[in-house]
Amino acid sequence: MTHATHEVTNQVPPLEGHDVSADPALLEALHRGGAGWAEPELRELGALAGSPHVQALGRQANAHPPVLHTHDRYGHRVDEVEFHPAWHELMTTAVAHGLHASPWRDDRPGAHVARAAKFLVWSQAEAGHGCPISMTYAAVPALRTTPALAERFEPLLASREYDFGLRAPEGKRGLIAGMSMTEKQGGSDVRANTTRAVPAGDHHVITGHKWFTSAPMSDLFLTLAQAPGGLSCFLLPRVLPDGTRNALFFQRLKDKLGNRSNASAEVEYDGAVGWLVGEEGRGVRTIIEMVNSTRLDCVLGSASGMRLGVTQAAHHAAHRRAFGSYLVDQPAMRNVLADLAVESEAATAVALWLAGNRSRLGLAVTKYWVCKRGPAHAAEALECLGGNGYVEDSGMPRLFRESPLMSIWEGSGNVAALDALRAMTREPEAVAEFLAELDAARGADRRLDAAVDAVEDELADPADLEVRARRLVERMALALQGSLLVRYGNPAVADAFCASRLSGDWGVAFGTLPRGVDFAAIVERGSPKL
Repeated sequence: MTHATHEVTNQVPPLEGHDVSADPALLEALHRGGAGWAEPELRELGALAGSPHVQALGRQANAHPPVLHTHDRYGHRVDEVEFHPAWHELMTTAVAHGLHASPWRDDRPGAHVARAAKFLVWSQAEAGHGCPISMTYAAVPALRTTPALAERFEPLLASREYDFGLRAPEGKRGLIAGMSMTEKQGGSDVRANTTRAVPAGDHHVITGHKWFTSAPMSDLFLTLAQAPGGLSCFLLPRVLPDGTRNALFFQRLKDKLGNRSNASAEVEYDGAVGWLVGEEGRGVRTIIEMVNSTRLDCVLGSASGMRLGVTQAAHHAAHRRAFGSYLVDQPAMRNVLADLAVESEAATAVALWLAGNRSRLGLAVTKYWVCKRGPAHAAEALECLGGNGYVEDSGMPRLFRESPLMSIWEGSGNVAALDALRAMTREPEAVAEFLAELDAARGADRRLDAAVDAVEDELADPADLEVRARRLVERMALALQGSLLVRYGNPAVADAFCASRLSGDWGVAFGTLPRGVDFAAIVERGSPKL
């Protein structure tokens, strides 16, 4: 029996059945980066990401997180992590579309930009499985420091077949890679690692404990351990070439704030077999090749979350009525939506620029700033949905819980800011290249010119650099975003960015853009295309 009191009105239809890649800022950056050839596949992936089926997969993968089985029913160690079928389907699609490593095997112009755009789109369907996808992408340049290992495993890492299961790596159709650096006593200070590696012929025997091992059911892991010649990088297979399991023992899975579909484990190495990657004693220099690529994906992940937040908020505002009109038609809400969209477009522009440019200094300052903005952006987008956004059904709590990860993974705020200072000190030419990028927009906007002047003044002052690290890096990141938007972005977005982020005509919270901004044009660009 239906009661009149249960009639549902003024509720927003689910945002599904749309093309997630129909994002003007993303498509413009794709073509700008020489990857226009990838648009058909990107649009195919975008339609998948927005489909009801894939939206359901994302929910299922998070509602049923991985489970660790340390022993079988008879008491034997098995150290297996069981995933929901939704996880495997998401991984299958990501690998089939080359999000994990295809640019390393297909190096046509724009290949890394194309991969970045696909990663940004597909992560909006479900962010957690992006972790092993990202680490596989990042493992290849580190492995290339040791040609024999690269020749052996790179073709399988770049394969477009997802082949889950514990088997000898060279007997599989495709491989996934993980990374394991941090330990209990060290955290980001990886030089404090105490895991030991003892030479044993063509390999090393590794013993120690890793506090975080991302995606523990991967086929291969890059890890750090103290060898006789100092801290070194090693490649550990989950299963040895003879089919026996390597001595990696999972102690527990982390109970994390977000990223719940993805497993993160504490692992004991008890005489595990590892192959040296790069030179002995130069492990940090070797694995930094991997870290830089995963830092790029942190930026992409934050940009992806921002775009998802904008589209969810704009979709809600377009369908929800309050006080006699739709929310999107109310000036206060238009200001909030436009401000969120400006932040999103700036993040997307710089993320895809980095994918094609590979500026280490640009990456360091952007990793700090864009990832730092993610949680505030997610919180504001959630608030646009009001109480409906606070409940799990909306998907916004999952977005909010995921948002801090990108700022923590691969170096939290201070680590990223100090890494930018380190890059400036060790590579003075990087500063010149960075400033040249800013100067490329000279004369186009007086507010940007003033911001670039302020950055140059700060860089010329060597006093108390560590005290000023966050302030300096923030200004550098904003100036870089402003330069890209002024040169290549939508004029309304660029004007709003320069007025607010660079000229200071802005409040502290989102929704405080000044009068005169073209709110309608910006909100339209940020709205999903149904």
